[in-house]
Amino acid sequence: MPNLPAKPKLPTKIYTVVQIKALERIAIQECGITGLELMKRAGSAVFLRLRENWPDAMRIAVFCGAGNNAGDGYIVATLALQADLSVTVYSAVSCEKLNGDALLAYQAYCALQGHVEPFQPEQPIAADVIVDALLGTGLNKPVIGIMAQAIENINNSQIPVIAVDVPSGLNADTGAVMGYAVAADCTVTFIGLKQGLFTGQAADYCGDIFHDGLAVPNAVFEQVPSVTYRVTGAQLPPRSKCSHKGHYGHVLVIGGDQGYSGAARLAGEAALRVGAGLVSIATRPEHASLMNVGRPELMCHGIDTANQLAKLLDKASVIVVGPGLGRSAWAKELFIALVNATNVLDARKPLIVDADALYLLANARIKHADWILTPHPGEAARLLHISTPEIEQDRFSAVTAIQARYDGIAVLKGSGTLIASSHDIAVSNTGNPGMASGGMGDVLSGIIGGLVAQGLTLKEAAQQGVYLHGLAADKAREHYGERGLLASDLMFFISQVVA
Repeated sequence: MPNLPAKPKLPTKIYTVVQIKALERIAIQECGITGLELMKRAGSAVFLRLRENWPDAMRIAVFCGAGNNAGDGYIVATLALQADLSVTVYSAVSCEKLNGDALLAYQAYCALQGHVEPFQPEQPIAADVIVDALLGTGLNKPVIGIMAQAIENINNSQIPVIAVDVPSGLNADTGAVMGYAVAADCTVTFIGLKQGLFTGQAADYCGDIFHDGLAVPNAVFEQVPSVTYRVTGAQLPPRSKCSHKGHYGHVLVIGGDQGYSGAARLAGEAALRVGAGLVSIATRPEHASLMNVGRPELMCHGIDTANQLAKLLDKASVIVVGPGLGRSAWAKELFIALVNATNVLDARKPLIVDADALYLLANARIKHADWILTPHPGEAARLLHISTPEIEQDRFSAVTAIQARYDGIAVLKGSGTLIASSHDIAVSNTGNPGMASGGMGDVLSGIIGGLVAQGLTLKEAAQQGVYLHGLAADKAREHYGERGLLASDLMFFISQVVA
């Protein structure tokens, strides 16, 4: 692919399908922009992106269904014909099913002697680029039959694909694949960003995401407020030249049961790397003398019983519980003591609850306003007493349910990590598949704890912690590669991205 100009920045706010339809309706009814005009603008945006990404492409295949998404596809086909490109439209439905603006777009294409072929399963596709305009944002049931066959043909063709608004078969609200979905190289989405493009399985299907607002006035967006948005990096406040370690908080990490000492060590070092003033670790006595070998800045304390936690809890400004905690009697005793400690909950000391502490929490059913829960999908399923596939089927609903049930801030990890408060949901898209290795979650909990220690609110720390964690992993990938990336490889890059 040729060198392309810098990718335009995406908007911050993201929307549900219902909200997008409301925006369209307001633009048509109050701003005098016709539906056909919006369709023409959408088709033009896709065609422009196609020409920018694949300037040498001469043969264009457009796959169309029956709705307005198909109308956008016919506009693209018309523009390609007018640019003297070879165009074939493969229609997965009878063109007699077209109506409204989509029918007008189809008729305009046919008026230029445009070629439409009924789609036939397993037919060869002769094209340099495929335009996916089969299914739009209204999809709410599994893809079957001829549509599924068309999607399989597209994916098996090995031809570059540009998706119109959303890859066909991907749920625009949840990011879940509805049986079959087009794996696009890029997606051009219109008016507002759809939330399903940024979490769940979407990363494997959307490719590069581009946005075109179709010149819808800002006043329209003001009428449809969104409480969901993408996380962007925020600069931490500069440090006073007269500052000292006491100004930047004291993180206490509780964990490191037999066989899991590395998890607590990773969380502790990550808290230091992100800027915490002090970090203590409460762990098994046999680990305490070894855990800070190679990282002497960590203050490691051997804890046999919960009674020995009291002094450490008094000194801590934020507590990270769970990395390597395990599920033994020792772990349960420490967890119960922590959540019952008056000098923690009554003093409203913030907690970051991760890993096995989430397992214990699922059985305790406690609510607390001053904690951050950081489950991966399996842990989230246990917290909600449902299955992991149910979590992944609708991650937005899942993170909302966790926050409502347990209070505080809920972080649902995974591709497109979601961070929910009682008021809004943020999604972060930094990070890469190299993070699918042991210890990455421990590093995240340490980063978040270190940010809370430095004075960020729980919501700020959760959002920026997830963002920085992924950004450090992206930088580490550049150095180490994606396969075989270790959680400890992130440490140097955490310091970089924070700076």
